[in-house]
Amino acid sequence: MLPEFLQQIITIGSILLLFVAIYREWVRPVVGFLGVVLGLVLLGILTPKEMLMGFSNESIASVVLLVVLSSAISKNFQIESFIDRIYHLGKRNTPLSYRSFLLRMMVQVAALSSFINNTPVVALMTPYVFNWGRKYNVSPSRLLIPLSYATIMGGMITLIGTSTTLVLNGFMTSNGIGSISSLSLFFVGSAVCITGILFIVLIGYRLLPDHQDILNSFRENQREYLVETALDASSPMIGKTINEAGLRNLRGMYLVEIIRTKEVISPVDPKETLLRDDVLIFAGATEFIFDLTSNGRGLVLPQYAETKDQDTVKVIEAVVGAHSNLIGYTAKEIDFRNRYDAAIVAIHRNGERLSGKIGEIKLRQGDLLLLYAGRDFRNRVDLYRDIFIVSQVKEFLQPKRKNTFLFLTVTLAAIGALIAGFLSLFTALLVIFATMVGLRMVSLADIKRDVDINMVGILVFSLALGQAMIATGSGDLLAQGILKITQQFGPTMVLASLLLITTVLTSFITNVGAVSIVFPLAYSISNTLQLDGMPFYLGIAFAASAAFLTPIGYQTNLIVYGPGGYNFKDFFRIGLPVTVVYLATVLGVIKILYPAF
Repeated sequence: MLPEFLQQIITIGSILLLFVAIYREWVRPVVGFLGVVLGLVLLGILTPKEMLMGFSNESIASVVLLVVLSSAISKNFQIESFIDRIYHLGKRNTPLSYRSFLLRMMVQVAALSSFINNTPVVALMTPYVFNWGRKYNVSPSRLLIPLSYATIMGGMITLIGTSTTLVLNGFMTSNGIGSISSLSLFFVGSAVCITGILFIVLIGYRLLPDHQDILNSFRENQREYLVETALDASSPMIGKTINEAGLRNLRGMYLVEIIRTKEVISPVDPKETLLRDDVLIFAGATEFIFDLTSNGRGLVLPQYAETKDQDTVKVIEAVVGAHSNLIGYTAKEIDFRNRYDAAIVAIHRNGERLSGKIGEIKLRQGDLLLLYAGRDFRNRVDLYRDIFIVSQVKEFLQPKRKNTFLFLTVTLAAIGALIAGFLSLFTALLVIFATMVGLRMVSLADIKRDVDINMVGILVFSLALGQAMIATGSGDLLAQGILKITQQFGPTMVLASLLLITTVLTSFITNVGAVSIVFPLAYSISNTLQLDGMPFYLGIAFAASAAFLTPIGYQTNLIVYGPGGYNFKDFFRIGLPVTVVYLATVLGVIKILYPAF
């Protein structure tokens, strides 16, 4: 057994290494958490039982059930009809003004995300909000950040609105503290939503970027993509120059380079002669991409040239998610076409000029992909983890009325029993889940697709990491350092410092990771000061969801990052004042709820 002080140094050092590794994207978050926890087990700091205890934690199991239920509800019920009320016109078919639409959209989305996982809410809403902006000449960049922020704030109103509160609840129950106060959560969450939304609608909207170039490029679905084509063996362009083949002044497209065996020809001279097997790389708008292959030039899209059942193919525009399995790999390396029954026709990377063959470009988070999707695409791809659709209208199942009535009856009964204290949250969710399985509203294939193994891994290993900080006294060591600086200013300043630390962490790593690092500090500080720990735990929960400063801090930010044409500066400019208003509201309401504090 290592000496206690050495255990503390190793644990704290491992956490710092984890932070840097995730921030610099050396490893995927789940790999980083696994590596650190495994190292602590090998050194004897954690036991295998402590490492795996998260798999039996009710709060983590509740997170998994909520993800499955949210996905099943969005597929089986006409949530689009709810969205249509936001998307369409106001009273008497009068178009809503920009700020009226912003207010209506943010309020209703916040309400929806308080009960449904916020990731699918943003994935569903992005095309609607984007199209509204295009229709009424409002840049999507002035709409999509508020969409993401509204779901983040709305998710904090209830215990089930976001994984952050459930994971924190898991830490609390594991340490015999009890559960987080749902009533306090509701009051603070509601206050945060009201002040946050009002700030953006009344003042903050001026800080939103107005990328009119993005609006103009999208007005006719004209986002510039990199497109790979090949000369068909029978192409009439073989042997002709670029000028003679009519590739000099294409409408909406331009020839970027020619790849000939291992040679890359760029820029392309108009007198360059085209040869058989040349690969032609174009850049241009989606609406003109398909003109290239349908005008008799003999150009083909290599990825789908052999598809026989073209009638089943759909064109889908999607964005690569934050923790996608695609990140760092090329389409060829992961055999994208066979794995997902879809082909990457074109790639758009915000503000960056791409070159080379589509199949050899390593994908990054936030990349926009234009896909030819086959009939089995939706069954194979994990829509809530790998990619998010931004331009294809989702298809919804229409459940039978009898099933709908039975499902709603059981759901309301389970919620009533939960409120009355007869059932725990996990048991209530399990009853609802079992009902959906029995009514065939969710299948095993749905569960496999919707449950993100990376997310589960992060949840489980973050719980183990938090346990290591408590068991080794690392949390106590860091807590003493914080108290030396802030205790003289009173408990409010101590809480403010924890909020600040948590916010910085959640901006650069996962919100779950931030909770796992800061919870042991709050636990130790509350014990040292002999204070009620609930204000600290509430503060951590809200600060861990204050992911407004960067696009990488929260999955919903990344979903809108590409479609909105944003950069990091855009998020920081609006995110900083929103964060200040958000944290000030949290601190103020906690002071009201806990006067003695």
